[in-house]
Amino acid sequence: MSAKFPEYKNLDLSGVNKEILDTWKEEKTFEKSLETREGKETFVFYEGPPSANGMPGIHHVMARSIKDIFCRYKTQKGYLVHRKAGWDTHGLPVELGVEKSMGITKEDIGSKITVEEYNNACRKDVMKYTDVWEDLTDKMGFWLDMDHPYITYEGKYIETLWSLLRKLYDKGLIYKGYTIQPYSPAAGTGLSSHELNLPGCYKDVKDTTGIAQFKAVRNESSQWLFDKTTNDVFFLAWTTTPWTLLSNTALAVGKNIDYLLVETFNPYTGEPVSVVVAKQLSGGFFSDKNADMAMEDYNPGDKNIPFKIVAEFKGSEIDGIRYEQLLPYMQPENGDAFRVITGDFVSTEDGTGIVHIAPSFGADDFKVARENGIGSLTMVDKRGYFIDEAGEFAGRAVKNSFDSSIPEGKDSVDVDIIVKLKKENKLFKTEKYEHSYPHCWRTDKPILYYPLDSWFIKTTALKERMIELNKTINWQPPATGTGRFGQWLENLVDWNLSRSRYWGTPLPLWRTEDGEEEICIGSFEELKAECQKSVEKGFMEENPLSNFEAGNMSEENYTRFDPHKPYVDRIVLVSPSGKKMYREPDLIDVWFDSGAMPYAQLHYPFANQDFFKSFFPADFIAEGVDQTRGWFFTLHALAVMLFDSVAFKNIVSNGLVL
Repeated sequence: MSAKFPEYKNLDLSGVNKEILDTWKEEKTFEKSLETREGKETFVFYEGPPSANGMPGIHHVMARSIKDIFCRYKTQKGYLVHRKAGWDTHGLPVELGVEKSMGITKEDIGSKITVEEYNNACRKDVMKYTDVWEDLTDKMGFWLDMDHPYITYEGKYIETLWSLLRKLYDKGLIYKGYTIQPYSPAAGTGLSSHELNLPGCYKDVKDTTGIAQFKAVRNESSQWLFDKTTNDVFFLAWTTTPWTLLSNTALAVGKNIDYLLVETFNPYTGEPVSVVVAKQLSGGFFSDKNADMAMEDYNPGDKNIPFKIVAEFKGSEIDGIRYEQLLPYMQPENGDAFRVITGDFVSTEDGTGIVHIAPSFGADDFKVARENGIGSLTMVDKRGYFIDEAGEFAGRAVKNSFDSSIPEGKDSVDVDIIVKLKKENKLFKTEKYEHSYPHCWRTDKPILYYPLDSWFIKTTALKERMIELNKTINWQPPATGTGRFGQWLENLVDWNLSRSRYWGTPLPLWRTEDGEEEICIGSFEELKAECQKSVEKGFMEENPLSNFEAGNMSEENYTRFDPHKPYVDRIVLVSPSGKKMYREPDLIDVWFDSGAMPYAQLHYPFANQDFFKSFFPADFIAEGVDQTRGWFFTLHALAVMLFDSVAFKNIVSNGLVL
């Protein structure tokens, strides 16, 4: 042989690495690996899109090494392996970075800075670390087409997203609902359930809890309780979020749970009271050693407090009994309030067996209240602050982390609420309690469950099919597919699609003000035609897509219309009956952007229709286990709902380096 392998006198791995990289670059080895295999059998690989406004980390090196091993092996076996890079350019990661750099908050957008200026800043900021990513990719020898990436903010990409949303809409899988959703006051937007279940979102916190005394109203329906005692009667209900007590409108009991009426004394005021508590949980409040103590021997302040059980009954027997409002700052105007109702979710695992119901701040609360005609009070705004009607608590943050002016270690408003209840003989017990509480995946601050008008994708309609098709995927390790991912599918809820932010893919839905008529736009061509109708009707002076040419797939043509805010919000369409239709102001979940990459990177169905058939589903994907309920889920969900197919056949889910 004339050719000789290079001989190395010393072990210099860094030098060898540089030499090989230089050779690959000089000889265009990656490009030739594609050119020489044109027409050969393909091995389909999808590259998940990172956000280029953040620096790459060691965990990216790990995942990219795994990707390259399999793609390189298949290339060496003669397969054509396309490797298209991508950039995730929308959503909270970008917006929060821009707000921090500009020294503003969401509330400043539209006042201190225009939406147009803000979004231009986001567009510029999102690509600021692309050179660092490209350098890392090059140095580690990861073969990836970085010269022709898919970029989620581009017009072609967004047009595909709109077409997919239109397809879901036509299938009856998109709907609007007023429900309780996880909401991040710090980010100023609702979150989806899969965002709430990303690694690290649940954190152990220590909160002040309270068992409140709700005073029963003495009337015909409750008289039988008062016949058993000479004291006032109170229902005991436990809460780990005392701030929600201002919004209480009902108490829930289990209809088949056994309850006791117990005569005793309030441990803080020393006043005689008779309290209702679940029999199974009563031991946590009344020690057997105090059972034989005489009531008349008690003195306020005594550590040992006597008690006497005077009645036992089922929860169904106290259903309908009314009680006095605990903190009477406002009264609900949308239903009945302040009565005992029954709920299937009430248990005797902890607390008192009586659940305080604040319909505005809990999904179970909202559901049972609606079923029983109970109204709601929303005493907290979307910033996480008490509203003006909250008396002495008005203007205070319900979580200290929502207010940067509160010093670390200072008592929360919960403590002040508890102190007030103590003084008013409305508290039976308080203690610190450590529990797991959800936090926003991007701001790292607590979320609230909050009533929102949101658009949803009805993922639950295809839950069983998602589970069925998941079993055909080769998961490595298998436990991730059957365990973490499989269990997620088993407990699936509908996908909250709405985001009340500025930089992202706009929801392509226009509605009349009365909500009776609506249209979901599936392409720029369709929007251009609808805009023309609006111009002819006199609703708009000019067509913003007048220069856009339908069927022209050039990059230049797709820069003639920007589908982002604020431009898309200025479009007013005409309903079938001739009314004005305005765009629903929300953006869509950024995870929809990334989950749609198999289609949007090809501008499908507007282009590459034949190529798409050989490019879907993927033979292989790989990312960290943190994507199980993120990218992996949205890929799978969209593929099943849109194409009755898996999005990927084989997957390697690696662990994380912290």
